Amino acid sequence: MTINNSYVDQAPKQLFIGGKWIDAESMEVDDVVNPATGEVIAQVAHGGAADTEKAIEAAQAAFPVWSSMPVDERAKIMRKVADLITEKADELAEIMTIEQGKPLAQAKGEVLGGAESVRWHAEEMRRIYGETIPGPGGHLFLVKKEPLGVVGAITPWNFPSSMITRKISPALAGGNTIVLKPSPETPLSATSLMKIFQEAGIPDGVVNLVIGDAPAIGKALTSSNVVRKITFTGSTGVGKMLFGQSADTLKKVSLELGGHAPFIVFDDAPVDQAVTDLVSSKFRNNGQVCTSPNRIFVHESIFDEFTDKLVSAVKKVKVGNGLEEGVDAGPLIREDAIGKIQRQINDSVEKGALLATGGKRLTDGDYANGYYYAPTVLIGVTNKMDIFYQETFGPVLPVIKFKDTDEVINMANDTNYGLASYFYTLDLKRIAKVSQGLQYGMVGVNSNTVAYTQTPFGGVKHSGFGRENGHQGIDDYVNVKFINLNYGIKQFN
Repeated sequence: MTINNSYVDQAPKQLFIGGKWIDAESMEVDDVVNPATGEVIAQVAHGGAADTEKAIEAAQAAFPVWSSMPVDERAKIMRKVADLITEKADELAEIMTIEQGKPLAQAKGEVLGGAESVRWHAEEMRRIYGETIPGPGGHLFLVKKEPLGVVGAITPWNFPSSMITRKISPALAGGNTIVLKPSPETPLSATSLMKIFQEAGIPDGVVNLVIGDAPAIGKALTSSNVVRKITFTGSTGVGKMLFGQSADTLKKVSLELGGHAPFIVFDDAPVDQAVTDLVSSKFRNNGQVCTSPNRIFVHESIFDEFTDKLVSAVKKVKVGNGLEEGVDAGPLIREDAIGKIQRQINDSVEKGALLATGGKRLTDGDYANGYYYAPTVLIGVTNKMDIFYQETFGPVLPVIKFKDTDEVINMANDTNYGLASYFYTLDLKRIAKVSQGLQYGMVGVNSNTVAYTQTPFGGVKHSGFGRENGHQGIDDYVNVKFINLNYGIKQFN
């Protein structure tokens, strides 16, 4: 296959601080690798603590400019950003596919979804409402929402465009300024978005980008008294570390962490729809999604029918380079991801699970130099196996049999995670019971989709706290101020 790297070549490779593209102070660079081919496609600046301090200073200097700008002017800039993202969607999608691996159609869908997030928040900023509260005679009680200040945003590689727009959009809508630290695996999606913000005319320093040494950049953000909020999407372990580091400066923190989503199929479920939804959601981004179905609970009365149809559907999933037409699942992001998956599968098989399909790395032909893994179904998984409790960030479906509603609710909740959950049934009484019983921040009922710009996204337990999207998302980027206005003041001589 001939790959046109022109978009990758045109993407900025430097840090973006104070409205300028600059080299890292260390003058070091990092390789960016295409996971589909193993090839180095670019080298980007390797920033560190000193660069982060510069970015924080730039964001602090820009804060009065942005926060005091009339809301209509800020909204106009954000709408321009959304229009440019839409206009350049093909370019941004190709960059994402080359550096991250997901199929081109999925990448473009992510880019366009990000544009919609920017556009929605551009309008929602007009609806950051305050309150008036009845007070005693001569007093008016006012409650208003004000921006926090500088926000540090740390984003992952699995959704390298939409995770940025999802964090930057509500922060900017609330009147804040940003220091962004994207994943080192997917920096070009981030630099390309910064280029668009610059082109849209956002004031210098409102958005800043530092790529490079993750621990050093993270520590600089968490230890700064200027940075008033950290928003992070990534692993639970790193999220806990950032939460702890932020304690000394008492900043607000939002954490969207790991997930271990149950996907429950009851005896009255529409089996064909459940299978179709399960396969499409599981192999989106090759299972590298925090909301991906990770434990598949199937009622014993339909277990054989469901698993037969599931295995048949999974065997049809096409794995390949995301730039190829018709590909359903691309490569995994790194070599170590394959090792983790293989260990989980080996443990399950050793403890009695049946490997119905897949279970191996793909290495022949075009797969030779990439990080490919066969779509996999494990049947007969139990809570004695590691995969029952460990999040699988990859193309593996562990299927578990259950007998009744109470049992499956307990099994679904038997995890430290609590992000997304799904179940399929036509029984309204059961829908009410299970929706209430599942200890998760989001529940899909006869649906595999829980993420929309206008609805709150986030989890409970070790999946984090805080919400993104919806008006609840903007609330995480503002302070609430109470004002006691005494308009009946008496004059004393």
